[in-house]
Order: sequence, then structure tokens, then C-alpha cells
Amino acid sequence: MNRPYNFSAGPAAIPEEVLHQAASEMLDWHGSGLGVMEMSHRGKEFIAIYEQAESDLRQLLAVPPEFKILFMQGGGIAENAIVPLNLSRGATVDFVVTGSWSQKSHKEARKYAADAHLAASGEASGFTTLPAPAGWQLSRGASYVHICSNETIHGVEFHELPDLKALGSDAPLVIDFSSHVASRPVDWSRVGLAFGGAQKNIGPAGLTIVIVREDLLGHALPICPSAFDYKTVADHQSMYNTPPTWGIYMAGLTFQWLKKQREGEHTGVAAMEQRNIAKARLLYDFIDASPFYVNKVAHNCRSRMNIPFFLADESRNDAFLAGAKARGLLQLKGHKSVGGMRASIYNAMPLAGVQALVDYMRDFERGAA
Repeated sequence: MNRPYNFSAGPAAIPEEVLHQAASEMLDWHGSGLGVMEMSHRGKEFIAIYEQAESDLRQLLAVPPEFKILFMQGGGIAENAIVPLNLSRGATVDFVVTGSWSQKSHKEARKYAADAHLAASGEASGFTTLPAPAGWQLSRGASYVHICSNETIHGVEFHELPDLKALGSDAPLVIDFSSHVASRPVDWSRVGLAFGGAQKNIGPAGLTIVIVREDLLGHALPICPSAFDYKTVADHQSMYNTPPTWGIYMAGLTFQWLKKQREGEHTGVAAMEQRNIAKARLLYDFIDASPFYVNKVAHNCRSRMNIPFFLADESRNDAFLAGAKARGLLQLKGHKSVGGMRASIYNAMPLAGVQALVDYMRDFERGAA
């Protein structure tokens, strides 16, 4: 029997191949007599797991050597404090607010920066558009500029990262890429730091990935806890405190799965980008052609990962969700702050899952006629 299709925004679906491998190794990892959850994080077995995961992630995302990869805890919400604790230098930081998650980041940074300046906002559009970079009001001498490059709740995505130098800013760009990490390549020439929780595209909740340029290390505020000081974490190869060992292991299995993916001449993350474009196009094209469903996000910034949509007659929402569950299509209810529906179609969601959703949506529309 096929498993249901899980459209959850996070914790989200994990590739079945990864789940099967983790299950087979649960009691005994590679003949060690230990499960990964039982291992010392300083033992040779786990160090091998950690080093492979770090190496595979660097290869998959083409992370340049001048960037450190940190495996941390606390999720994206904790990074909303940890980033300004490390990078603000107690000065001004700029925020571009494009949805709920960048709103949270902006609010949290006010506690640690002299000024968490709102450089631009998409709130006037109900976060259905992205403010054009040419109109951003960037601060002179800002310590960094923060964006959420994919907003999980509102479904907007920067398909191209802003070039701050072209905008006259020397500040490093900080991106929260929690909900589209590994779904497409990253232009590291435009990024100073990227962070993301693992529980959407990489593995289970509990692991946070931070990729930070070396010149940004060593500037933490005095009040920054030692375990959250990026330089301390980097100097100890993410082992200053006990890291989320199971999360790192599962992420490592996912990285190995990603490396094997192929789509035409593309491999790895580039292959996933091609699949994600195809999956998103299939669902958006159906919604746009139907008078029964609505997506309110501007076409030029629609997320490939998180697709919110509404029924034209919202009195049918409960019936839609019940019918979807009966068809093995799970976790389609929209976020409580937005309502409606949301289909999260991360890397682990196959094209067949999106096609099954479209088939159901078509059948539901016909049945309501």
C-alpha cells in the first residue's frame, strides 16, 4: 500500500528511501553495535557521520571555502536572536519584511540592535508581492540586511537574491532559507549568512543549519551565550555543546539521497530545482485556470515550495479537507493566520503527489457544481 502524500509545511515529508535506511540502521549503525541516537558525539563513528554530512552539504550547495557550515539547535526562531547577537555589533540592521517569518525576525532583532530599521515591507499588499529592491530604503553603514528568501506562510519567494552592492550597500545579506534550502542553487557571492531549520527540506526538527562567511565571525555581543557564538561553534566544529546528533545523521542521509537525484543533464540540487519548477507549475496552472480556486500571490514571486490557495466558496473548506484526507492527501489546511489551504511541495514530494492533488481538486470542483 502506498503511503499518503504529506503536504505539511513542517515538520514535513522525508524521502521514503531515507526513512527506510534510517529504520534499517536504527539498532546497529554499520556494525558498530550502536544506534546513532546512542553514540557519543565525540566517538569516531559519529565524527564520521558528521564529517560526511558537512562535506556533502558543502558540495550540494557549492558552498565556497571561506564559509563555515555550522550545525546548531534552536530552529529559525532562535536564529532571529542569534543572528543579531553575532552580527549586529549593537548598531543598525536593515530588514525587508515580506511575511510572517521576516516580521518575527524584525521584531526579535529590536532587542539586540541599536535600530532594527524597516527598509521595505510587503504588508500593504497583504504580503502577496515582494517590494522591488530598487525601492528599499537601506541604511548607511548597516551591519547587515535581513530577508526571508521564502515565506512559508504567505507563499512568496525571492527567485533571485538581491545584489546589495548594486543597491549601494556594503552590508552582508542575511537570508532565512529555512523553507527552500536545497531546492535550488544559492548565489553565495550575494550572501553573508544563510540559516534554516532542517524540518522542511532536510530532515527532522531539531537541527538548524547556519552557513556564515568567515569574516563575519568574532563580533558577537558580550551578552551572547557561548553556545550561540558563531566563532565558538565554528572553532569547535559544531561540537562546543552536544549537537543534535540524530538530526545531523538524518540530514546526512538526505544529502546522500539528493546527490543521487538526476533530471536530464542536471544532478543534485540543480535536478531538484527542475523538478520543483515542474511541480509548482502543475499546481499553479490548474489553480489559475479554475474559477473554483484562488491563489493571491503575484506571479513573479510565487513560492515553489509553499502554495497557499483558497476556495472561492469557503463554506466548503471542511468538506474539501475531509475529502482530501480520504484520498490520502494530508496536511492541506492553511496556516491559522491566513486561512484557506496550503500545499507544501518540498523536495521529498514527488510529481505524482502533486498530480494526485490536482486530480482531487478537479474532482471536488466537479462534485460541487
